[in-house]
Amino acid sequence: MDSSEAPVSEAPWKQYSVLVVDDEPGMLSFLQRALGQRCGSVDTAGSVEQAEPLLKRRLYDLIVLDIALPGRSGIDWLHELRDEGYAGDVVLMTAYADLDTAIDALRAGAADFLLKPFSLPQMLNAMQRCFERSRLVRENFVLRREIGAADIEGMVGESELMRAVCDRLKRIAPTPATVLLSGESGTGKEVAARALHRMSSRAGGPFVPVNCAAISAELIESELFGHVRGAYTGAQQSREGLFYYARGGTLFLDEIAELPAPAQAKLLRVLEERRLRPVGSEQEIPVDVRVIAATNRDLKAEVAARRFRQDLYYRLQVVEVTLPPLRERPEDLPALVGHFIGQLAPYLSVPQLAPDARTLARMAAYDWPGNVRELRNFVERSLILGWFDLGPEPPATGVALGGTEESLEAVEKRHILAVLGACQGNKSEAARRLGVSRKTLDRKCQAWAV
Repeated sequence: MDSSEAPVSEAPWKQYSVLVVDDEPGMLSFLQRALGQRCGSVDTAGSVEQAEPLLKRRLYDLIVLDIALPGRSGIDWLHELRDEGYAGDVVLMTAYADLDTAIDALRAGAADFLLKPFSLPQMLNAMQRCFERSRLVRENFVLRREIGAADIEGMVGESELMRAVCDRLKRIAPTPATVLLSGESGTGKEVAARALHRMSSRAGGPFVPVNCAAISAELIESELFGHVRGAYTGAQQSREGLFYYARGGTLFLDEIAELPAPAQAKLLRVLEERRLRPVGSEQEIPVDVRVIAATNRDLKAEVAARRFRQDLYYRLQVVEVTLPPLRERPEDLPALVGHFIGQLAPYLSVPQLAPDARTLARMAAYDWPGNVRELRNFVERSLILGWFDLGPEPPATGVALGGTEESLEAVEKRHILAVLGACQGNKSEAARRLGVSRKTLDRKCQAWAV
């Protein structure tokens, strides 16, 4: 066993935690010293009975486990861990190995198998393989969350407002600062967050978007910070949170105003200390994540109404960027329409349309309450139907969006009914295309007796 290797100056695996279980004090001391220079944290135990309380208090990325232990063997405990849902990697060690033992280890779910005495490079190579698999699993998890949400929107527009926003984003992106994106629904806050991520030094890491309003208050802390087995009723296995999956990258907290008060307090602590404590755990874990938050509400008003923590608001508002509504930058309509047509027509396998000047002028006269999201959905519907119109039937000219003499409510009603018609009455799909909640759509339909 080679323990003479020079100590490293920086931990290459500082985001990972390791639990070593072995009944030999010399082996525990050696691995704790050698791995502690490289990993974020290394805990040790001399038996399964000593290891179990540690595993209940925190999540470990890797367990290095001896097979021959007093009491329960390492292989028996590994079987139990897998049955209980533990998904982390386990490297088994033994001084008494034969082919049957190796087969048993692999069947129990070991990621690797080392025969004592082993060299430090052998252990480090086994760990490297495990951590690489962990990285791939994390990236796969993030990709699965984004399937079906094609990122076709971009920071499009040459208006003074958009140039100012883009200049601000470019200045902010290289810094590690927490960012608050504000603006009405549909103005492109997630697009801006993705742009910040792409232009940052974290571009090689994951971008993990989270809609705080879409997760129940009972589960939000577990989703964000993870939990250990037995943390609450139904928590039959430990689980890493979204902060874990965003390590080395960016966590985008959309609709941050919907975060419940207990989760607000916990998020503030994470932002200030860069450490988190999974639900039910007694130990904290270091986190290396940039947080970008977004809201369509006035957070100052939410603070005044005591619905949002003032200290969290100021911690999030290190830098604030406000995305302007589409009605304030009508000069960007031609570029946006062209961008969406170019992106959507191939996706839909339909011919591209070219809106004329009269169509664009009437589009500019509309307020677009759903902003860029509504415009994108309108372009998609127009490409499917084959004409630019807010009504269900093509007008005589084939280009009108409705006369300017109509009230905004009338235009909005006609547009919503057209989208409902295009969705065959499916209100959930219509609400998605309109960029509004199902509750809002139901309320409008009820008012119109639809």
